[in-house]
Amino acid sequence: MDFILDNQETEEQYQNLLRAIKLRKSGEVSDAMNQQGISYKLNWGVSIIDLRELAKTYQRNHLLALKLWNKQWRETMILATLLDEPSEVSEEQMGFWTKSFETTEIAEQASANLWCKTKFAFIKALEWCRGKKHIVRFTGVHLMGRLAITDKKAIDEMFEPFFDELPTLARDEKLFTPLYRAVIAMGTRSKQLNTACIELSQNLQSDSSATAVLLGNQLYEELTSDYLQETFGEEKP
Repeated sequence: MDFILDNQETEEQYQNLLRAIKLRKSGEVSDAMNQQGISYKLNWGVSIIDLRELAKTYQRNHLLALKLWNKQWRETMILATLLDEPSEVSEEQMGFWTKSFETTEIAEQASANLWCKTKFAFIKALEWCRGKKHIVRFTGVHLMGRLAITDKKAIDEMFEPFFDELPTLARDEKLFTPLYRAVIAMGTRSKQLNTACIELSQNLQSDSSATAVLLGNQLYEELTSDYLQETFGEEKP
């Protein structure tokens, strides 16, 4: 990653944020997360809502985001995704951070707050869908879904490469929920993608994997629903 010189103003902002995090700590939230198996190097139990409000009081700052990420607290990592400047994020940074994710919470926050706003979003989402680590594949699937929801300028053809990866991903029970949400997000973008997603769901229904079959059944039911088809001015196929 590029070497960036530190400066006093950013260091002061960084220290102020660390103090602000501690002031908003919640032991109950932290303990509850630990009981659910969601563990971090350090977790102050600050809510996502509070972190978003805190981030709004600062301007985006790439150096500040890097400093926050390197601290490796739950809260500093989430703030890093909220405060980084998308135009300054490199492919190398995206790969380095994503491979270091240890919880799906951080993967979801990074995808929604930062990755989907970068120029590498589609490239990395497809690459991560092919990843070896579960958390990397999870990030790829989640990012694919976020792009389907938020990138209004993306043409349908930009989503086509994902369909080659989806049948394999559909056999992974751990990816069931994020994959369902991502495919539904694509299938509600346009009639063309809706048709492609319905075809995918039909193919999954005859897969050798029980997980893929279940996913296919649920996707087909939602994607062919009357209320959804009416949004495209079509009758149920």
